Amino acid sequence: MTPDVEAILARHTVRRAAIVGPAVIAVLWVTRGAAGGVAAAIGVGLIVMNFLLSGMALSAAARISLSLYHAAALFGFLLRLLLITVVMMVVARLFDIDRIAFGAAAVATYLVLLVLEAVAVARGREGELEWTS
Repeated sequence: MTPDVEAILARHTVRRAAIVGPAVIAVLWVTRGAAGGVAAAIGVGLIVMNFLLSGMALSAAARISLSLYHAAALFGFLLRLLLITVVMMVVARLFDIDRIAFGAAAVATYLVLLVLEAVAVARGREGELEWTS
C-alpha cells in the first residue's frame, strides 16, 4: 500500500510551522505590539489549516482516481487561495484586528513553509516518502 504522500507532506509542513509560526508571531508582536501578535497568531493558524486541508483533499482525491487528483491539485489550490482570502476578509470585517500583522503573518508563513517543504523534498530529507528513501 502506498503512503498518502500529500498527507505526509502536510504533517511535515505543520511540524515546521511549530517553529516558523512562533518566530513570525514574535516578530510581529515586537514590531506591532500585542494586537499584532494576536493577529499574527490567527494568520499563522489560518495557513496551517490551509496546508492540512490541502493534504487531506489531495490524499482523498488520489485514492479515488488520478484524474480527480489532478483536478483537485489545480482547482483545489485556487479554491484554497480563495478560501484564505474570504476567511481573512470576514475576520478583518467582523473583528477589530491588526490587518497588517494578520496579512503579513499569513503571507510570510505560507511562503516560508512552502519553500522549506520544497527544499526538504528536493534534498531528499523526507525519508517517509517513497521516492526519497
